[in-house]
Amino acid sequence: MSDKTDTIRSICVYCGSRPGLDAAYVEAGHQLGRAIAENGLRLVYGGGTRGIMGAVAASTMSNGGSVLGIIPEFLMNKEATEEALTELTELVVTENMHQRKHRMFEEADAFVTLPGGIGTLEEIVEIMTWSQLGHHKKPMVFANINGFWDPMLKLLEHMRAAGFVHTGHLVQPLVVDRAEDIVPAILAAARSNGGDDHVIDKM
Repeated sequence: MSDKTDTIRSICVYCGSRPGLDAAYVEAGHQLGRAIAENGLRLVYGGGTRGIMGAVAASTMSNGGSVLGIIPEFLMNKEATEEALTELTELVVTENMHQRKHRMFEEADAFVTLPGGIGTLEEIVEIMTWSQLGHHKKPMVFANINGFWDPMLKLLEHMRAAGFVHTGHLVQPLVVDRAEDIVPAILAAARSNGGDDHVIDKM
């Protein structure tokens, strides 16, 4: 993995293992997967083959892209099927969630959060926390499909205004409304940060 922010090779995508009630969420997964593949990038994700997770992975692979799935053993039959997992370019099975999240962080040069539930929220909040603590400068994106993340973004602004987001200049996730604009936004952000250390302190 590169140690410079001006080189993006792998994008980690956090998203729901369910499709959600708005068809636009799954469609965004398909669009993002296609863009990752078309730009010669690798998808790093939680290994699920259902819901939005499955859409991103399937689209990346069907468009010629590489996919690294990282999944805890206890979730293999909940978020995926063993047969579908064998179709991934690379699969890593971890013992627990902590190992999964740490490996995803290490393998990725940027992070995207599509719509999802509590687990998805927890993952991107941890990445923002590590950014605030100075552990990395990797681009972070909220894919705000049909305004899904508006309440979260409002909460972040509330926390800033209340004085609780210290070193706020380190926590500046990009907000992108359309799936097709996500990869270009990440690549542009990486170019603008060229020369900065990609990972300040490996977790």
